[in-house]
Amino acid sequence: QVQLVESGGGLVQAGGSLRLSCAASGRTFSSTYVGWFRQAPGKERKFVASISGSGSSRTYSDSLKARFTISRDNAKNTVYLQMNVLKPEDTAVYYCAAGLTPQVYDYWGQGTQVTVSS
Repeated sequence: QVQLVESGGGLVQAGGSLRLSCAASGRTFSSTYVGWFRQAPGKERKFVASISGSGSSRTYSDSLKARFTISRDNAKNTVYLQMNVLKPEDTAVYYCAAGLTPQVYDYWGQGTQVTVSS
């Protein structure tokens, strides 16, 4: 069982940066993949980035990889999403999720709102 809590969202001006955190409980956290997803109002949830348990493998949405960076600190049971040069279209609820493979995520956080003003 893994419980996830996101934090770090908020209101930022276009061009600014935010770092989201995903804090996890559970002894097996270091062996789980963690992904970030986002859902804008009225739109489907979309993949943002994922990272393997060791942190050695990272995958990004092609449209975001130039501006977003995923990382993790297993000693703190936390995964981060650094978001730079934010745009109004980045406005969404951001969710982190955990699973044993990068294709299937069994555990989800409650989400954190990111709003980018123009």
